[in-house]
Amino acid sequence: MSWFKRKGGLQGPDDAGERTVHTEGLFVKCAGCDQTLFRREIEDNLNVCPKCGYHERLKAAERLDMTFDDETWRELDVGLTSTDPLEFTDTKRYRERLIDMRKRTGLFDAIITGEGKVGGRTVVICSMELSFVGGSLGCVVGEKITRAIERCIETRAAFIVFSASGGARMQEGALSLMQMAKISAALARLDEARLPFISVLTDPTTGGVTASFAMLGDFNIAEPRALIGFAGPRVIEQTIKQKLPEGFQRSEFLLEHGMLDAVVERKQLKDFIVNSLDFMSPNGTKRR
Repeated sequence: MSWFKRKGGLQGPDDAGERTVHTEGLFVKCAGCDQTLFRREIEDNLNVCPKCGYHERLKAAERLDMTFDDETWRELDVGLTSTDPLEFTDTKRYRERLIDMRKRTGLFDAIITGEGKVGGRTVVICSMELSFVGGSLGCVVGEKITRAIERCIETRAAFIVFSASGGARMQEGALSLMQMAKISAALARLDEARLPFISVLTDPTTGGVTASFAMLGDFNIAEPRALIGFAGPRVIEQTIKQKLPEGFQRSEFLLEHGMLDAVVERKQLKDFIVNSLDFMSPNGTKRR
């Protein structure tokens, strides 16, 4: 997009006629307040609007960089992929959809697992990627989260999950739903080992993810105005034939009604996590 053009007047030695200033990609519009902002301005603010505080969505890798000390971490369980066990087809074959998603995102599935230091403590973090089939919970996501929990038990590390998901992956049917019980059972073993689990719910966290591990943290915390729930508000309204309260299924509403422990702005999130780990594990996951 060319917004500025020189028409007439004196030309410098480098001008060979009309000059243009290209501004494409320099500006973004905030979804919260409709203000037009410099892209660099909002990126330097952790993708939070400096005008209204609206929290834009982040990529899975960006959340890991934001949380680990010095943005340094090691990826675990790289290369796990779905085998399309049901040979599912909707508008296109599931196998083809997965290939397309891998090309678009550069990921093998909807989650990245990283190990590193957070506030000097050894921590394993699973971060979900919404742009990969809606961040849906499939066999690979369930397996990677379970392996991450087992890694925490083995190394006496704390566990953190950043959830961003539309729920269970329909293309994997009942196998997807089984991941809810599988992860919950692994979290029970983590609890028996007396190791901390912090669940961070981001926009959106819905369906089977909310109904399982996302709400099983020792601390369940969320970013401001995050959509959190099981069924969508439109489905609920059509089912109960009633108008839902203002802000229903937003993180502030859930905090007020006891479903969350805290709502934390992104700029304060790492410090909150570090303080939470210090509180929960004075003699457990020691600083190394």
